[in-house]
Amino acid sequence: MSLVRLLGFKTLSCGCVSGRYREAASDREITYIEEKGSACSTAGHRRNQPVSPDRVAHGFGVRAS
Repeated sequence: MSLVRLLGFKTLSCGCVSGRYREAASDREITYIEEKGSACSTAGHRRNQPVSPDRVAHGFGVRAS
């Protein structure tokens, strides 16, 4: 388990709430679905699960290095 810093929350158009975090050791950004929206039909949105950075559904752009 690594130490992370909260960068912010965002409510997606499907009703899910996502949280964006940065790992302290690697400076990598991670996006999680914090809460699944009651009307969300996206199978990849599951509570407390990371969202892959190559998916557009998470609502955050991929950070350029």
